[in-house]
Amino acid sequence: MTNTLKNFMDEHILIIDDVLYSLVGKIIAPEQLKDSMLYSLKAGGKRIRPLFVLAVCELFNNKLKEAYTIGAAVEMIHTYSLIHDDLPSMDNDDLRRGKPTNHVVYGEALATLAGDALNTLSFGILARMENVPPAIKVELINLLSVAAGAEGMVGGQVLDIDGESRSLNLEELEQVHVNKTGALLRFSIEAGAVLSEASEEERRVLVEFAHHIGLAFQIQDDILDIEGTSEELGKTAGKDLASNKSTYPGILTIAGAKDKLAEHYEIAISLLEKLNGDTTILKELAEYIVRRNK
Repeated sequence: MTNTLKNFMDEHILIIDDVLYSLVGKIIAPEQLKDSMLYSLKAGGKRIRPLFVLAVCELFNNKLKEAYTIGAAVEMIHTYSLIHDDLPSMDNDDLRRGKPTNHVVYGEALATLAGDALNTLSFGILARMENVPPAIKVELINLLSVAAGAEGMVGGQVLDIDGESRSLNLEELEQVHVNKTGALLRFSIEAGAVLSEASEEERRVLVEFAHHIGLAFQIQDDILDIEGTSEELGKTAGKDLASNKSTYPGILTIAGAKDKLAEHYEIAISLLEKLNGDTTILKELAEYIVRRNK
């Protein structure tokens, strides 16, 4: 990680966390529910999605305060999805980010409800943003509902579960992950462009960049599931293999998956060359995704 990216992350992650915890802390709700919500939010995480919102806004020199709010909303959606993914009815995992999963600590019912609460709170946060024109708020809420719902993340999760019963080809696997993993990354990057009122062409380039970096993110996850340890990953290593899931290394071999990872990364970086302004942070976040070890 370069000093530039480290400074960017050090500066913004603390604020992202403060915004997240404050937004949950001030809602009027049962304390045990808030405790369960905060448990998973405070379990760590790279905050990649909020950082992408901020990086795009910085590219356009625009509205960082509102970007933190959007980043908090998408991180809540991401965290809810992890809580639900870990449930016995889904992946049945007891370790997440090096800590017991939410349902292990709080029970299955409260964990489910904590995920539900984070999901719905995220949309209210966007609706209540100050200093953002109503039309932009509505567009952001619509984009997030698509990215997080049946046409995005949830639809991708269904395809992922369906794929456990059969071998997927590469095209089918990419469709799973364009939705399951890529949709929230795409929202994060596009949301920064929407908030910044970027041109249609700038937005199109950023959405295409998000497509490739989202696939790169998932390929690296699949590689780490094989090459990483549970201690390094903070979650159960080898879970995909044990569940008979189709993965990029399973279809392409480890070497082929690494080649495909490099291909998507290089396309993503080349797309940024079409944008005016300083894209250093976006490039370094992309590199961080493909070089990370957890």
